[in-house]
Amino acid sequence: MTHIVVLGGGYAGLLAAKLTAKRTNARVTLINAGDRFVERVRLHQLASGQALRELPLAGLLRGTGVELVVGKVIGIDAENRVVRLHGIPETVGYDALFYALGSRADLDSVPGAAEHAHTVADAASAARLRERVREGGVVAVVGGGLTGIETATELAETMPGLKVRLVTGGRFGAAFSENGRRYLRRAFARLGIEVTDQVRVGEVQADGVRLSDGGHVAADTVIWTTGFRVPELARDAGFAVDPAGRMIVDETLRSVSHPEVYAIGDAAAARRPDGQELRMACATGLPTAAQAVGAFADRLAGRDPKPLRFRYFTQCVSLGRHDGLIQFVSADDSPVGTVLTGRVAALVKESIVRGTVSLERHPVLAKLVS
Repeated sequence: MTHIVVLGGGYAGLLAAKLTAKRTNARVTLINAGDRFVERVRLHQLASGQALRELPLAGLLRGTGVELVVGKVIGIDAENRVVRLHGIPETVGYDALFYALGSRADLDSVPGAAEHAHTVADAASAARLRERVREGGVVAVVGGGLTGIETATELAETMPGLKVRLVTGGRFGAAFSENGRRYLRRAFARLGIEVTDQVRVGEVQADGVRLSDGGHVAADTVIWTTGFRVPELARDAGFAVDPAGRMIVDETLRSVSHPEVYAIGDAAAARRPDGQELRMACATGLPTAAQAVGAFADRLAGRDPKPLRFRYFTQCVSLGRHDGLIQFVSADDSPVGTVLTGRVAALVKESIVRGTVSLERHPVLAKLVS
């Protein structure tokens, strides 16, 4: 029997494991470092002190036939098609591999970040940050992308005793239309969040961030939300990767160097037909997982797989629990003038986040995103 191994139990990996078990007769093994499914898009809520629901992977996999192995992947022997796990002497062999190990915060690009900055990139880090911000004081969020915006607004709304500052290298709200930027500025003003934009952080220090122009943004706690990096496992295994270490794949998400391997989610350098690389996001991880499984199942059945067809529709950002901004975008992710804001936008964003878990529970819904 064909043995499929899926590395990573995040949004893309969990969906891929369940879809593969459903669409093929293969034996499927999911390997993940922890025994819980982490709603990564909610980790800013965890950092602000909110409780997140427990989602054991065993429960999400019940009745699917997928075998769960809890262990950290430390190496892949591509020639012999085996995976090595930390603390487990036995290797796990595979006939085909789905590489979905995701990404983590890049704390190595700026001096002092690894020593002094906190992140919301994983559950353990977000939990440590939660304990830190309970002490109060001043928080500086570095990064003006969606993660930075959501983290800053969540903390400011949930913990009004905190003084929140946001520091970003680009123009504040650059990914949004003028309508979106205008609303974002109003929301930040309402929450009392200070913005320092178009600056470069040269060093993270114990008392804040030192800017490359010599300026200083004081903070008791620095939260790093800019820049992500992928594991070096694909590069170390000899798979074709781009300069960032993301696996290079063809239009069906299959490795260009190893045809028995598929890469999905943040760890894949997937591209639209026009050559645009997909950004790291849950919104791209789920469709690429469905696409890759479909391509694998087609090949297994002797059919020609369909190439990836992907377009963007919106960028959705929560501004606390009661406010939000839905920016409508063109197929290439560029903003258009239309936005949805306020309480309605917050409800839409919440329904989308809940919908991702519904998709993981009931992967038949993947037809809607593939």
